[in-house]
Amino acid sequence: MRRTIALLALLIPVGIGPVTAETPAGPPHAWLSGAWIGGVVPPPVTLSPQECFAAPTVIFTRDVVMRAIMTEPSYVERLIETVRATANGFEFRFAPPMPRAEPGGMLVRQPTPPGLGFSCRDPDTLVVQRRGENEISFPGCSDFPYPLIRCAPH
Repeated sequence: MRRTIALLALLIPVGIGPVTAETPAGPPHAWLSGAWIGGVVPPPVTLSPQECFAAPTVIFTRDVVMRAIMTEPSYVERLIETVRATANGFEFRFAPPMPRAEPGGMLVRQPTPPGLGFSCRDPDTLVVQRRGENEISFPGCSDFPYPLIRCAPH
């Protein structure tokens, strides 16, 4: 299911650019929509769009942020609860993991497992710093010491 969602996100043209006077208002993070590569290792200098879209590190959609983990075959998904635009990027607040059912039917909230976050100070928060037209970084997130670059469709 997760792989299907990731593939659909790549196959459906996003077509969302920066919000300007000519474009209708969208979510604050519309500029980020699409696939990004790098972060874990320095972003490649030369990479064809096909190579980039074949294995993006992070995918932003309207409601979900997905990240690849080398030891997992599918993307880890985080449901976006809120997004706040900042002076130089965005701050995402993710919904906590789904509660689990205890014997007797009682639902118990679970803390966010470390692998579900981005290895930031708060596993349910992601600060995205815009570094250029097609470059971002996740300051304070140890899993992403390098910048990420956008997978360009052309």
